[in-house]
Amino acid sequence: MIKTKLCDLIGIEYPIFQGGMAWTATGELAAAVSEAGGLGIIGAGQAPADWLRQEIHKIKKVTNKPYGVNVMLMSPFVEDVMQVIVEERVPVITTGAGNPGKYIPMLKEVGTKIIPVVASVALARRLEKAGVDALIAEGMESGGHIGEISTLPLVPQVVDAVSIPVIAAGGIYDGRGMVAALALGAEGVQMGTRFMCAEECTISSKVKEMILKAKDRDTVVTGRSTGHPVRCLGNKLTREFEQLEKEGTDPEVLEKMGAGKLRLAMVEGDTQNGSVMSGQIAGAVQKIEPAAVIIQDVMQGAERELARLSQRFGR
Repeated sequence: MIKTKLCDLIGIEYPIFQGGMAWTATGELAAAVSEAGGLGIIGAGQAPADWLRQEIHKIKKVTNKPYGVNVMLMSPFVEDVMQVIVEERVPVITTGAGNPGKYIPMLKEVGTKIIPVVASVALARRLEKAGVDALIAEGMESGGHIGEISTLPLVPQVVDAVSIPVIAAGGIYDGRGMVAALALGAEGVQMGTRFMCAEECTISSKVKEMILKAKDRDTVVTGRSTGHPVRCLGNKLTREFEQLEKEGTDPEVLEKMGAGKLRLAMVEGDTQNGSVMSGQIAGAVQKIEPAAVIIQDVMQGAERELARLSQRFGR
């Protein structure tokens, strides 16, 4: 079975992270992924600290294996969220939308591993100098807030620029994606969209149905004019947003228009007026299945792909 430096660093069986998606990655999903040997991650998003503590306790009731929390550093609750992470001694945090540097000393003190998401080489170098433990290099194929570089060129450049482990994310779905990521120099992968269709994922069934019906070209990117591009499945909201952007609508108006739309989709099930954040790989997701089955499928697929390549090119 494939083992990497990431497995040793985190104490996990398989080098698979489940993306910390806001309003999607709850304690139920994270617990299932961690118990199955990957790293389950709670998406704190802009939720208050009490909500996060509740989700952490859900995991602790199910498994004693490592888990993580994704912290959105622009959250109005970020200070309280970090305090909960320290108090609960969360094994791993991943971060986005900022630099976690000011929190590193307090996190290191309780043994928390810090693994930011990066979309550029410059940020990767800066965060390595700040003392983080690893990095997630996320290409623009991913769902939600994205950068401007795709996974294939981003990952090897980040790998070459730093000496700490790099996890590849964006457009990864199965064992073939894992083998490709390893070939690029990554020590593991992070997957979000496929885990949205895990049985343990608590999002609306309407969102899962939308992902299952998605084709390869069904995602769109909106919000470039605001400086915060987002990849979603196309719907009524994205069409309205795109039209307003073409008309040169003030970015502040657009930001207000997008507020609360992720929860509207994921929790309330409004797949036309809500923001259905999803990666380009949605077109490959064909069924709803347990998180443990997803992880085993990826790992077994990677082993098969390595065997196939060895047979074809081995000497």
